[in-house]
Amino acid sequence: MSHRSSSLSTAESHLRVDGLSVSFAGHRVLTDVSFVVPAGSRVGVIGENGAGKSTLLAAIAGVIEPTAGSVRLIGAGDAPVIGLLHQVPPFAPDDSLTQALERAVKPIRLAAIAVGRLGEHLSRNADDPAVADAYSQALQTADRLGAWEVDSRIGSTISGVGLDGIDLRRSTGSLSGGQRSRLALACVLLGTPDALLLDEPTNHLDDAATEYLVSRVTAWRGPVLTASHDRAFLDEAVTSLLDLDPSPLPHRETRSLLQDGTGTGIGVSRFGGTYSAYLLERADARRMWERTFRDEQAELARLRASMKDQQSVGHTDARPRTEVRAAQKFYADRNARVVSRRVNDSRDRWERLSADQVRRPPADLAFGGLTAAGTPRIQGAAGPVLSLAQAAVDGRLMPVSIAVGAGEKWLVTGPNGPGKSTLLSLLAGTRSPDAGTVTRASWARVSLLAQEVKLPDPRDRGPKRTVGETYSDLAGDARADEIPLTTYGLIALRDIDRPIDELSVGQRRRVALAVLLADPPEVLLLDEPTNHFSLALVTALEEALVTYPGTVVVASHDRWLRSRWSGRKMRLGLP
Repeated sequence: MSHRSSSLSTAESHLRVDGLSVSFAGHRVLTDVSFVVPAGSRVGVIGENGAGKSTLLAAIAGVIEPTAGSVRLIGAGDAPVIGLLHQVPPFAPDDSLTQALERAVKPIRLAAIAVGRLGEHLSRNADDPAVADAYSQALQTADRLGAWEVDSRIGSTISGVGLDGIDLRRSTGSLSGGQRSRLALACVLLGTPDALLLDEPTNHLDDAATEYLVSRVTAWRGPVLTASHDRAFLDEAVTSLLDLDPSPLPHRETRSLLQDGTGTGIGVSRFGGTYSAYLLERADARRMWERTFRDEQAELARLRASMKDQQSVGHTDARPRTEVRAAQKFYADRNARVVSRRVNDSRDRWERLSADQVRRPPADLAFGGLTAAGTPRIQGAAGPVLSLAQAAVDGRLMPVSIAVGAGEKWLVTGPNGPGKSTLLSLLAGTRSPDAGTVTRASWARVSLLAQEVKLPDPRDRGPKRTVGETYSDLAGDARADEIPLTTYGLIALRDIDRPIDELSVGQRRRVALAVLLADPPEVLLLDEPTNHFSLALVTALEEALVTYPGTVVVASHDRWLRSRWSGRKMRLGLP
């Protein structure tokens, strides 16, 4: 598939970030982050949920004010434009699609209008060099922005992200969450920014839309920075990776930063190449860090012991052959000088190593598995656990028939639009079919991890409700006491007492997963389980699905997951 390059920015522009730090309400998210993204480079930002990926992009785009540091887009002219695709759509719910799209291309429309206005002015003042110069500059700007092709580009972009066929007069509030995300992506691409920042751009894209995005991103002439958990996308679209997870910085540089129990996003580690190459390099780097830390701690212990042992040298109990007072003083002074020199040498080496030693490698969050809180109560009932007979939902799902047996693992795939999420909602019982029937085994409890994170507040605790309180409210106090939130390896201990609203989308979805797993269901339904989760968690979750004793139905666009799926598959198609 071929697409015209949408990067109408200057090819010479590059993005420079120096010493960027961001804190919220006393909680440090990013500290001293510095890097450069040259023109034409495509850098993937990775790291655990909560490491600050979205915060980094928002700070670079100017959406949030950094605590320290600077961001410069060099070589992009006097008024550089940074385009950000983030998790809050840039349009109001009552806007029509046309209004949202026109707002995105407004600078381009204005550039075309400026050419027309100055052209008329030039026709009346042909001999005025200032008017001629202004007209020439306006024409260059309009050409750079592609002002003459903007209408055709709107059509191709809407089609490329999978929104063709939707009435552009519809309000954006009437769109599904996935459609709103794709519209937001279209708006960012149409805005022709000098630098492109993308936060989880493939979360709601099917194969065709992802292919379109890859073609646009790889053709972009300016710098591109994208935070993504899509492993296949990272392999195809990026030229290097920035890892926000902890790195082996000297202890003296991080000691004061870690006193509040935080410490993610201290600097960055850069990896060249794709995500597949990163996996091997990251593992090697971690092993080297752990080995260096062990060796340095052993050497520090040896030097401390040496300082104690070297307080005296020689035969301190031996008496000199002569009892002359001067001889006694000579031997004592010589012994003291040797002791002092050796102790000082050991102390100097200990002080240098203490200052330069690498920080202790923090314990990584390790997913406790789908059965960390127990196993589902599987019964030996005959027949399917779930079944649909010509079940349909008007405008969302064509008639579908399926029978899911106990313990089976199913993957539901297909392009955007045929109703994968709707199918899961029918199986979960959160939606009723307009036609056909849905049957669930009476003994089987069914739980759904939906795409959109919903964490109700049944006790009306308000915005200060903590992560721990949220888990207790939704899992039940007794269960939360028996199975603490830290059991699952989904949320760091330091985050338990933080307000739930301060967490990233990925962290909140981790809490939702923990609530679901507090009493593991016989039937586990997962809608796009790789969306918003960190790369490490996604990998661990996929491995855990294989051995889950209950029934699993997953709906996913994730090409990496699909290519490794060993269970049964069902593909939904467009009508």
